[in-house]
Amino acid sequence: MDRISRARGVWLPVAVWAATRAVVLLCVLRVLVLPGPDVTTDVSVIYQGWSGVLKTGTFPLNDVTWQYPPAAALAILSPGLLPFLDYATAFFTLILVTDAATLALLLRAGRRAEHRAAGAWVWIAGVALLGPTAYARYDLMVTAVAVAALFAAVRRPRVAGALIAFGALLKVWPALLLTGAALRGRRARALWRTAAGTAAGLTVLLVAAAPGALAFLTFQRDRGTEVESLGALVFHVARHYGWDGQVLLNYGSLEFLGPGVPFAGTVALTLSLAAVGWLFLWRVRVRELRPGTLCEAAFTATLLFTTTSRVISPQYMLWLVGLGAVCVTVRAARQTLPVVLVLIATGVTLLEFPVGFAQVVASDPWGIALLAVRNGLLVAASLIACRRLWVSTRGDGRGPSGRGRTGRGRTGIAGVVRARRPVAGAPAAPPELTGTAPRPRTEGAPPSP
Repeated sequence: MDRISRARGVWLPVAVWAATRAVVLLCVLRVLVLPGPDVTTDVSVIYQGWSGVLKTGTFPLNDVTWQYPPAAALAILSPGLLPFLDYATAFFTLILVTDAATLALLLRAGRRAEHRAAGAWVWIAGVALLGPTAYARYDLMVTAVAVAALFAAVRRPRVAGALIAFGALLKVWPALLLTGAALRGRRARALWRTAAGTAAGLTVLLVAAAPGALAFLTFQRDRGTEVESLGALVFHVARHYGWDGQVLLNYGSLEFLGPGVPFAGTVALTLSLAAVGWLFLWRVRVRELRPGTLCEAAFTATLLFTTTSRVISPQYMLWLVGLGAVCVTVRAARQTLPVVLVLIATGVTLLEFPVGFAQVVASDPWGIALLAVRNGLLVAASLIACRRLWVSTRGDGRGPSGRGRTGRGRTGIAGVVRARRPVAGAPAAPPELTGTAPRPRTEGAPPSP
């Protein structure tokens, strides 16, 4: 019976994954056509054009829509690994393989002690809810790297550090995975040193390989308020009351231009700086880094910066789905409610883009309502995630609900994921990655060294 139960625990999610991904593939291959703009043009036109420029030995210096760190070139050039397919089909195939690998990581982790398979279901549902956009951007590749880094952190800190650095050079945000990492201990030092060394080495290599590797820094700085962002809601409503502004294609996305837009950008930047301040205060006030702290902190930090950003592109939801899936996999993590809110927001995002994007651009009531619901869910998820992260690390043995925790291992070794219980007589895994809490002493037992 146990073997049958295990088989069901693997094959049922795999079957659901296959069914949902078949639908997504039919959408990106234009067999099934959703209302709204064609989301695949980013791949067939923009990515393919960048690929042609990169093959000449330079980054797209004259294209302000190139707003990515230098390692993004590897993702853009990756369809060349399948020369027997056209560019777009090869790209979608590689995304499918990456998607499957991420599911395999989550299923494997879900079978460990103090873990559960729910994280795999979060991933299956989240990617499906985002629809064809999930396969028509390279963000799924970046998210896969982040998920692998979090699962590697406990036993292989050097591997985790290298993956975090590589992810940051793919799309910056994976650097936030270090938010909850410990600063002391052998494993912590290995993680930080490897991350710093890999980032420095890859940056030097990519800068030397082709001119324009760091041009993305200027292009990102000049971006405005994108129509799907939190701050854009003000201008969507203001358009109904005579606001003298317009929506134009600017830096590769549709942005508001007009009176008050620079001020809105300043407010968004201020909110992002406030998020930095809160995260710094949390690190200063942390009393105990617990099982799941690393993934919870990464999820919370990414959620904060996504919500306060001047740009909330639909594919950003993939970042939150992947990190949320890791949090749900780890039983000790307490971010289930924010993850559920993110999943709902992901479904609303599909309705907003591509299905209702014309209404959003026109500031129609339906488009405004979709944005208000999606962004409101992100704000709620951010606040709840912050509270739960704060409470879970205050070191008084209480969970986010205020109830005392019970069960073995809840106040013991802290890490991203809990290692398997050691067999009798074997030493426990080193706890240096994210810190430890004092172990209770057994009556008559000698003190720990």
